[in-house]
Amino acid sequence: MKIISPRNHGYLDFLTVVIFLLAPTLLGLSKIPAMLAYGLAAVHLAVTLISGFPFGTFKIIPFTLQGWIERIVGPVLVAIPFILGFADEFIARNFYIAMGLIIIVVGLLTDYRGKNRSIFVTIKD
Repeated sequence: MKIISPRNHGYLDFLTVVIFLLAPTLLGLSKIPAMLAYGLAAVHLAVTLISGFPFGTFKIIPFTLQGWIERIVGPVLVAIPFILGFADEFIARNFYIAMGLIIIVVGLLTDYRGKNRSIFVTIKD
């Protein structure tokens, strides 16, 4: 069931950017996990701003393509601590696994083909 609208997905995208930006400081991530978090924040913000959905400023790529990007990013985030060799850092490893799993779940629940619904009802004369 696709319960996350494109608009709500946009809110979650911006929240994801903030989480990646704050994680290095709040969690005390070491060099590689911290640099990766900052890079992911920038990339996630860029993809959000160029996507064709309510929060996309430039609307260069279709929202469905953003969905495919997230289908790749989620599993990669789960694997990245092992690929980049920081799996022994408990907090960093768990942060990336958690973020990957969250992105996977949000992707499964997002209506990438949905209309840009609002929580407000418009009454027409």
